Amino acid sequence: MSELTGKSRLRRTMMFLSAQRPGLVKDAYVYKPDSVMFDLEDAVAENQKDAARFSLYHTLKTVDYGNVERIVRINGLDTPHWQEDIRVCVAGGADGIRIAKCESAQDVKDVAAAVSKAEAEFGSKEGSTLLMAALESPKGILNAYEICMASERLFGVAISGGDFRKSMQTRYYAHGIEMQAARGQMLLAARAAGVQCFDTIFQNLDDIEGFRKETQLIKEMGFDGKSLISPKQIAIVHEIFSPTEKEIIEAEKIVRTVRENSAKGIGVFVVDGKMIDIAFLPGAERTLAIAKAAGLMK
Repeated sequence: MSELTGKSRLRRTMMFLSAQRPGLVKDAYVYKPDSVMFDLEDAVAENQKDAARFSLYHTLKTVDYGNVERIVRINGLDTPHWQEDIRVCVAGGADGIRIAKCESAQDVKDVAAAVSKAEAEFGSKEGSTLLMAALESPKGILNAYEICMASERLFGVAISGGDFRKSMQTRYYAHGIEMQAARGQMLLAARAAGVQCFDTIFQNLDDIEGFRKETQLIKEMGFDGKSLISPKQIAIVHEIFSPTEKEIIEAEKIVRTVRENSAKGIGVFVVDGKMIDIAFLPGAERTLAIAKAAGLMK
């Protein structure tokens, strides 16, 4: 059974935190999201960027987040801040960087080059800082595949619903029709490129049922996880994105039966009344890898 590590690690939940609010960032790991997203962009006022970077650096250096991945959303490449953001991320030892408002493969390449330069400057291992790209406009969505293929550092793409809806001259609808085409195209691009794909935040913290329905929708579409803005959303996403006991047992049966029958030269067989062949093996192995990463099995 393969392990989910590095670029393929379990990322069901990415919880946003303002990088300049120590009260928020110092204890975020106790809620056990898979990843935390320190925000240097929208959550930080223009005249507070330096202070936020200072706070971020000391957070990365002094707070033990355990197994929680630490990603930083840097300012857009159309601002004067992004290069210094990258230097602080690398110097502090962040696990990854989220490229805001990414619209082209060149955006990814520019950030990757700056990261490589910073890794050399601060003595970090080359390639140790991963990247993800936030697609927030029609241009970004249309260029999704090229963006996904732009760098070996890139582990995934995420859609930013608020900015995307504005660019499409629409708003949030409970049924999700306004996001359907973009979600589908981004997901296709990510799967074709072999990287992960993440959905946008759900803003109404009081609408628990709406949040659950949207999370179930994107799970059924094939997403890897969802961006969050509140700790109380974590448990719901983890529940929906983790395999059930029944799914784990079924996957174990498929893996065992495929291996036993393949050794005998048998290509098609029956598991619990279902016709199964070798094509079912990767999905079953992934189910078990997710279950192991989620702590549901040893």
